[in-house]
Amino acid sequence: MENQLLESIAYILPAVVTGVVAYYMLNGFLKNKNSEKKLELLAQQKRESLPIRLQAYERMLLFCERINPVKMLLRIKPLTTITEDYLQLLIANIEQEFEHNLVQQIYLSNDTWLAVVAAKNAIINKLKQVAENANSANELRENVLIEYTKILPPTETAIGFIKNEVRKLL
Repeated sequence: MENQLLESIAYILPAVVTGVVAYYMLNGFLKNKNSEKKLELLAQQKRESLPIRLQAYERMLLFCERINPVKMLLRIKPLTTITEDYLQLLIANIEQEFEHNLVQQIYLSNDTWLAVVAAKNAIINKLKQVAENANSANELRENVLIEYTKILPPTETAIGFIKNEVRKLL
């Protein structure tokens, strides 16, 4: 009886050891395959989202160019000689451009988005500040142009953030 028990163990033990080894090898193989599939899906998502993200950066760069005070003042002429009317026209133009591109923030990094918003706000504040001392719309234009020949427009900082972000993507 003892011999039969030892003989049974001798047959069962190699089968159990082989089964355990096969289980762990198969389990490791399946985990490896799953992680490879996840990496492949992630790479595919990045390939598919890259054109959309690049388009968002292009649109934000265009936004910054359009609200650049020097370029904006050359593009938008005053409708009247009243300073406040021209100021409101410029601010409305900036806000309209901003609202048109607001959704692009989901594709930009937080730092880049904050730089764009800060540039927009800085330009609006500077326009208001210069408008306080201007007696006409044309004087406002002249004073803003003079002011931005002395300093770099805030949009240039935002454009720098955008360009750095695109370099990281590519």
